[in-house]
Amino acid sequence: MTTLTDAQRSTLRAQLDEREKQLQAEVREEREARADRSIEQAGQVGDHGDAAATHLQEGIRHVETERDIEELRDIDAARARLDDGSYGECVDCGQAIAFARLQAQPTALRCADCQTDFERVHPTILRDPG
Repeated sequence: MTTLTDAQRSTLRAQLDEREKQLQAEVREEREARADRSIEQAGQVGDHGDAAATHLQEGIRHVETERDIEELRDIDAARARLDDGSYGECVDCGQAIAFARLQAQPTALRCADCQTDFERVHPTILRDPG
């Protein structure tokens, strides 16, 4: 039971498309930078402190890239919901997700009330698209 107008759906689809372009560019740039760093670091000998700092930085970059890839998957899922007509419906209660919430989080799966309940029940889940 979604209450989104065609204009709102179009606005949200454009927002998803724009975010997808941004994320794809970030992932591509990080992969290219990682390849460049590997070439630069080949044969370099550093101390343990340098190695630890490099390892930490690479770990952070890896987590950021994985987060971006996961968001790209969420965007694909949101587009599929747009196509099948279920976009904007809360997966828990079936009620419409407010347009303002979807503008802020276009991949949202839950209305604000259900998302709050979800986070209360699942406090250890760090990432949820909605």
